[in-house]
Amino acid sequence: MMEIVRDHWHYRRQIFKLANTDLAKTYRGAALGWAWAFIKPTITVLVFLFAFTVGFRSGQPVNGYPYYVWLITGIVPWFYMSDMLTGGAEAIRSYPYLVTKMKFPVSTISTFVSLSKFYVHILLLALTVLIYFIGGGRLDLYSLQLPLYMILMFVFSTAWSLLAAPLSAISKDFSSLVKSVGTPIFWLSGIMWNPDTVDNKAVEIFLILNPFTFLTSGYRDVFVNKRWFWEDPAASIVFLVVLALMVALAVRTHNRLRREIPDVL
Repeated sequence: MMEIVRDHWHYRRQIFKLANTDLAKTYRGAALGWAWAFIKPTITVLVFLFAFTVGFRSGQPVNGYPYYVWLITGIVPWFYMSDMLTGGAEAIRSYPYLVTKMKFPVSTISTFVSLSKFYVHILLLALTVLIYFIGGGRLDLYSLQLPLYMILMFVFSTAWSLLAAPLSAISKDFSSLVKSVGTPIFWLSGIMWNPDTVDNKAVEIFLILNPFTFLTSGYRDVFVNKRWFWEDPAASIVFLVVLALMVALAVRTHNRLRREIPDVL
């Protein structure tokens, strides 16, 4: 772990430069460039809004806020986590030359990939705040929790990438498996439905153990539910335990596979 921290400190400037490069690389060749990173999820949100408020007519207000406010405050963090779920797992495969042709620490690849996607998340979060204001919301003391949830989400997603990227570089089967679980995780994590309405003990336990549910619910606690993180200590403790296990597994996997990755690539 200390070696990974030292690598990040030593290459800190390169990490930020490569994060900008990764963002530009993703949308290279498009007339609107990286603006598509903002346009694409916005279109997705509008489609969901139309489906649930006009099509199914099931978009009822939540805690006094319009349904579209509740929806966007949960789906915007999911866009970032979804990108990192698959893109984070493919981080090393996306930059093989940094591993095979340059003396560059493998652990930092996950970080700058995560950082580039986090830039987009900040832009979408600004849109979320605007929509929140339009829906009648105002900033209050609960907003102080937002940076905490953003940091936890960034650390969790980066740790996931540090764990999954070496495994995906070694095994294409693992990469395919990760790509196949994105949709089930989306529908099982309480992003399109309210976890607070669940009245089933087994499902409640599953949601507490689900880090995606904790993070999306955390964003909604800031904007809609008006709830502090310590009001549900079980969920907070479980998430921190899951995060600690993720970091430990990521460090162990990185240490065991980093010397094999160049030969495989």
